[in-house]
Amino acid sequence: MTQAFSDEAYPRQLQEKLAKIQTLFSNCALPEIELFDSPARGFRMRAEFKIWHEGSRAHYAMYRQGEYKKPYFIDDFPQGFKTITQLMPPLLEAINASELLRRKLFQAEFLTTLSGEALVTLIYHKKLDEQWDEAARPLQQQFNMRLIGRSRGQKRVLDRDYVTETLTVSGRQYRYQQIESSFTQPNAIVCEKMLGWAVKHSAGAGGDLLELYCGNGNFTLPLAQNFERVLATELAKSSVKSAQYNMALNGIGNIETVRMSSEDFSQALDKVRPFRRLQHLELDSYRFTTLFVDPPRAGLDPHTTEIARRFERVIYISCNPETMHRDIVALQSSHKISAFALFDQFPFTDHIECGAVLEKSIA
Repeated sequence: MTQAFSDEAYPRQLQEKLAKIQTLFSNCALPEIELFDSPARGFRMRAEFKIWHEGSRAHYAMYRQGEYKKPYFIDDFPQGFKTITQLMPPLLEAINASELLRRKLFQAEFLTTLSGEALVTLIYHKKLDEQWDEAARPLQQQFNMRLIGRSRGQKRVLDRDYVTETLTVSGRQYRYQQIESSFTQPNAIVCEKMLGWAVKHSAGAGGDLLELYCGNGNFTLPLAQNFERVLATELAKSSVKSAQYNMALNGIGNIETVRMSSEDFSQALDKVRPFRRLQHLELDSYRFTTLFVDPPRAGLDPHTTEIARRFERVIYISCNPETMHRDIVALQSSHKISAFALFDQFPFTDHIECGAVLEKSIA
C-alpha cells in the first residue's frame, strides 16, 4: 500500500475534507460538524474492474482517465470488503481455466454484504447461451456466491439477481434486498452511521414524513419508527419494487410508496395538475412535519426547493456538497441549520457525503 493509501494517511485526508466543507459553508451558520469516519481498509461493498486480456490470460484492470490503452493490473484491492478481496484471485483463476468463460469477457462487477453474501456479474462482448450457464454454474457452488452473465441485450441469471444486506441501526436490524445494477450505498459501515444519525435527528418529530428519492428504502425503513405515516417517492421502477419488498421483509406497515419524480410530486402537492398514480391517496389527509431528501448530484429542482420551505424540518443527505450548499443557501430565509454531519463514504477520494437538518425559523 502506498503512502497515499496508508492507514496513517487517512486521518489527515479526512481532516482535509472537513476543512473543505467548513470553507464551502463559511457563509452559513453551521453548528459543530459531526464527523463520521470509515475504516481505512475493507470499506467498499461494491467494485467493478475492467478485464484486460494478455496472451491466454485475463487480468483485473483499471485505467486512469484519458489513458484507456494503458491498463493498471489489480492484484491487490485493500479498499474492498474482505469478501471481495478473498474472492477476486480464485475467481480469476477459475475464469482463466475456462476458455468459454474467459473469451471476450471485458468487465467484472462485485456486490457484497456485511454478512458475507456475494454476487458477481461477468460482462461480455459476445452472446451468451446455455453452454455459458453450464460452465458458470459450478463457480457459484465453488465460491458460495451468485453469478450473472451479461452481454448486449442479455442478462443470464443462474439463481437470483440480488443479495440481502443486514444493517444495524440504533440496536435494531434491518434487512435490505439489493438488486444487481441498482444503486446501493458502497460503504455499509458508514451507511449504518448515516442511518443512525438520521433516526437520532428525527426522533420526536411526530406527524408524517415525506421522503423524496427513497431508492430501495435505505433511509425509509429506520425513519418510519419516528413518524405516524411515511409517504416515499422514487422514479426508478426496480427501486420502488425493492422498497416495497423491503417493507414487507421488515414488517413495517406505515409506509406508502409512489413511483414519481420529485418534480411531479411537488406539482401534485401544489395541485398544479392531477396525477393518476396518486388517485388511491388522499394527500390532504397527511400531516407532514418533516421532509427527507437524498437527491442525485444535481440537487433539488427549484420547485422542490420552494416546497421544502413549508416543512417544519428538512433532513438533507447529499453526495454533492456544492449543490447541497446552493440549496441550503436558498432555504436560509426560512430555515436554520440545527445539525450538520460529514460521512466519509469514500476514503482516499475527493468525494464527500454530508447531512444537514434544517428547522423552520419563521412562521
